Amino acid sequence: MKRSLSFIAAFALSVCSIRSAAAADVRSDILQRGEYLTRAADCVSCHTAPDGEQFAGARAFKLPFGTLYSPNITPDAGTGIGQWSDDDFVRAMREGIGKDGQRLYPAFPYPSYTLLSRDDVLAIKAYLFSLKPVANAPPPNHLTFPFNMRWLMVFWDWLYNPSQRFEVDASRSPEWNRGAYLVEALGHCGECHTPRNLLYGLDSHRKFAGAVTAGWHAYNITPDRITGIGDWSEVDLAGYLSTGYSPHGVAAGPMGEAVDNSLRYLSREDVAAMVTYLRTIPPQTSIVPAAHLEGTGNAPISASRLPPADELNRLHASAGVRMFAAACTGCHGWEGRGLAGTRDVNDPEATNLVQVVLKGFHLSAAGGRLNMPGFAAGYADRELADLANYVTGRFGAKTATLKAEDLAKRRSEGD
Repeated sequence: MKRSLSFIAAFALSVCSIRSAAAADVRSDILQRGEYLTRAADCVSCHTAPDGEQFAGARAFKLPFGTLYSPNITPDAGTGIGQWSDDDFVRAMREGIGKDGQRLYPAFPYPSYTLLSRDDVLAIKAYLFSLKPVANAPPPNHLTFPFNMRWLMVFWDWLYNPSQRFEVDASRSPEWNRGAYLVEALGHCGECHTPRNLLYGLDSHRKFAGAVTAGWHAYNITPDRITGIGDWSEVDLAGYLSTGYSPHGVAAGPMGEAVDNSLRYLSREDVAAMVTYLRTIPPQTSIVPAAHLEGTGNAPISASRLPPADELNRLHASAGVRMFAAACTGCHGWEGRGLAGTRDVNDPEATNLVQVVLKGFHLSAAGGRLNMPGFAAGYADRELADLANYVTGRFGAKTATLKAEDLAKRRSEGD
């Protein structure tokens, strides 16, 4: 009898151990999946302040109507999301409504995240809850009237948040559908690359046609051959998403962050799926900078084409050439290595060129090989304006005409 009882106890203990191990394996799988999805959604970029702890919030977003600060999404019970239920988290991700019922602002891309499946949303929550809690209360938002009235977001959401889940298109391949899910939902690419209307909703008629946000130009990513990515090879596009580098330019600013914090962690198959989907988006012609580009069809200047001799003589007599000699030739040479033929120098507004000159960039995804120091502290606005004018005229399609006051404004826009 004792042997029988011992056998039954041992058997029960074995079953419990197997169940515990199975449960641990399931939780491990969910956490791994949640980490991958969290990276694909690039949560860390927005919810981490400069020099702050990851996901602890307090990153400032300067908007035309004030400043927003990202919330703490660590599992801290007092200042983070540690007391949020599954339903609280899902509602925030899909509907833009926080645990306390407050409407969230669409700087948080819930109109894109609303496409996510519940399982994926909860996997993200599981991963976030596995992190170290960080006690950090972000500063209060500073918004002008009437934008500080959160209840007005009810009407905005009615117009611009469909609150619908992603639906598989049976007429398309699994790869295309996966790419659509990554681009439209997790990657929320449209939030930066689609222009906004007067109410700051995405302009559905100009989807992925490019937009300027926080001083940076998120370029046209439709298959338009002149102003989009229609002439990029699949290798170029996949390489740019994975490393931030292509012959057409280098990712810097918000796109550089997206590459370093998100896109470089995606599998090769997922990157290929994104490329497949982007190839099928209806082409759009950019308004900026295409309207200023010279040549047939407004095509950008190529790396092998140079300005006429008289134009070169004028540029070489300018103040900008002295700046270029002092600050740039050490890396780029007089021939403009890494400059000629890129989007940044073919923009006569020099939108991203100026921000790169001011702030520099570092791409970890490229093995740390792509680095450039910022020159904001070392040179005056007039000097940097001269430099941008020279670079666009020497290596781009049309010379920029920036003044010192333009540089001063760009400094504040990109802060």
